[in-house]
Amino acid sequence: MARTLKWLAWTMGIACVAIGLAHVFLGNAAVPGIGSAGATVDSLGRFLGATFAGYGLAWIWAARQSPIPASTVRWLAGVFLLGAAGRLLSLAVHGWPHGFQVVLTVIELVMPPLYFWLADADEKAHRVPRA
Repeated sequence: MARTLKWLAWTMGIACVAIGLAHVFLGNAAVPGIGSAGATVDSLGRFLGATFAGYGLAWIWAARQSPIPASTVRWLAGVFLLGAAGRLLSLAVHGWPHGFQVVLTVIELVMPPLYFWLADADEKAHRVPRA
């Protein structure tokens, strides 16, 4: 379980940094189905891309700790789940987005419970049994 948590935390961190930087450098072109949304959406997307890259760096930082702090994993997973809640709110208000966004929503709904479940796996693995 601890190895799974470490692998997932690293993967999440690297993916978020890569996705965030893609949004910083590509702007609107990084979002399928967005078309030419204009300067305001491009500016917002690039800003949020940088923020998402920072979120990924937080996952990488957590993955490098020994043990990986359960409270940090829970906070980071909670933020991810909040993102999914935002997507669901958008769906309720504006309808179905591009299919790729639907796939991302599913990932954002599935992964946080997994992280919550695995959050303390590394801390448990590092506990010294009492004699």
